[in-house]
Amino acid sequence: MWKFIIRRTLIMIPQLFILSILIFILAKGMPGDALTGRAANPKADPKQTEAIREKMGLNDPAYVQYVRWMKNALHGDFGISYTQQIPVKDVIGEKISNTVLLSFSILIVTYILAIPLGVISGRWNDTWADRLVTGYNYLGFATPLFIFAIVMLFIFGFYLNLFPTGGSIDPTIDNGTFAYYISKINHLVLPTLSGALISTVGISQYLRSEIIDTKVKDFVRTAKSKGVPESRIYARHILRNSFLPIAAFLGYELTNLISGSVFLESIFSYPGLGQLFIKSIMQRDYSVVTALIMMTSFATLIGTLLSDIILSIVDPRIRIE
Repeated sequence: MWKFIIRRTLIMIPQLFILSILIFILAKGMPGDALTGRAANPKADPKQTEAIREKMGLNDPAYVQYVRWMKNALHGDFGISYTQQIPVKDVIGEKISNTVLLSFSILIVTYILAIPLGVISGRWNDTWADRLVTGYNYLGFATPLFIFAIVMLFIFGFYLNLFPTGGSIDPTIDNGTFAYYISKINHLVLPTLSGALISTVGISQYLRSEIIDTKVKDFVRTAKSKGVPESRIYARHILRNSFLPIAAFLGYELTNLISGSVFLESIFSYPGLGQLFIKSIMQRDYSVVTALIMMTSFATLIGTLLSDIILSIVDPRIRIE
């Protein structure tokens, strides 16, 4: 196991290097820069704008800018935000806790809902319960996340007025108080449910298919022929084997939630990395954009490694060396 982890960690180094080059090329290939809006302003002094661009190093050759950016990034310095004039790590640090909290909340609620639904649908397939679950799954597959989130916002936020429609906390409440944490949870409910109710459909449907396929395999038939109780067959054979792919997907789900928070954070005005990413692109704040993409890429590689480790732990028969 440790050999596998070390080997995969070493492989991640050239992968991150290649990703950094691609990310930098894409960022530089986008039209304009952080001073484009200033240059378009008729009141702005072109000479002053050019002097600022020179000071920021935006006129340097691309390879010089990349080496400088990469050297600083290795020391945890992603530069200065062009628009906010503060270090990028400070800009991201203000938002990352909200995104992580939202992503983990969605993940927990998703598995709490998806596992029972998948087990019920797979164990008692072709019954009314299975039809209800599969009907919900098909409806969820056909519904885009942003449409579902808007409907949730309208019904529970504006029409019923049960939950806040934006933000992550009531600004009038003092930090650290009991009311503060209640407000934090209250603002988290709608985006969490919107993401979880859509994420549930894929996991529950996949688990249903795995259970149905496993039920007809030879080792299950052998156990039944020996008179093993059905509950024991499900607990020790069917469910254990059916959960393997679901457990392996856990690492990927973590990264998908973090990278897929753009829609939810935009719709619910939730101050996280997704909303910051869109805002930075609109403002051409490429130092923030490249830092966010690098973080997401690194999280994806970590998620892949985590999925392999989880799979080997869940199934002792699998030995990754």
